[in-house]
Amino acid sequence: MLAPLRQALAAGVVSLSAAATAMAAAPPATARTGLPPIGAEIPSSMLALNSKLEFHGTTFSLDFRGGIKQRVEPNPDDPVNSVRLRTVGFRVSGEADSDTSVVFEQCDIDTEAASTLRLTQKFPPRLEERDVLPFCATFTRPDSEPLTLTTKEPMILTATLTQYPARGDLYQLAKPVNLVEADSPDTVVARLTAFPSKRGGL
Repeated sequence: MLAPLRQALAAGVVSLSAAATAMAAAPPATARTGLPPIGAEIPSSMLALNSKLEFHGTTFSLDFRGGIKQRVEPNPDDPVNSVRLRTVGFRVSGEADSDTSVVFEQCDIDTEAASTLRLTQKFPPRLEERDVLPFCATFTRPDSEPLTLTTKEPMILTATLTQYPARGDLYQLAKPVNLVEADSPDTVVARLTAFPSKRGGL
């Protein structure tokens, strides 16, 4: 069941409907540790309603929909109580207004695997997830060429979970995300100030 998803996400595309279907087959957290098994690739749907994006002097409220896929890897800094999560697919899209569409998507291979999932309490299980997500943002309007920006610093999302993958849990933006042009990294063109995203079980 996961084979088609692996092929699609290798091309950098996350399918919301396919990800939601595949979640039912995602490997559960191990009974011994409460953490997911090393090597598992786990897709999750994402829904971020009432996200706030500042662009060209205007603050837009957007509803982003899409998904993320993460590969579970060992965390050498804390191999017993935590794992690293390597992002292998991320894409969400929304409409800023009737003329402007916005897409956030992974544009480079996640070489650092800086995202982590940490077991903070064994019974009842409690986990802390911290996702570190650099991405490209593409703004499309009918009267101009698409504008692609990149994150000046990665987006950081945090959540407290009772299980992984999440089942409708809320992830919050740790701090605003500045978006810049690649050839002008010191000039902020847009800023994401709120991204309250629910993940999985949608």
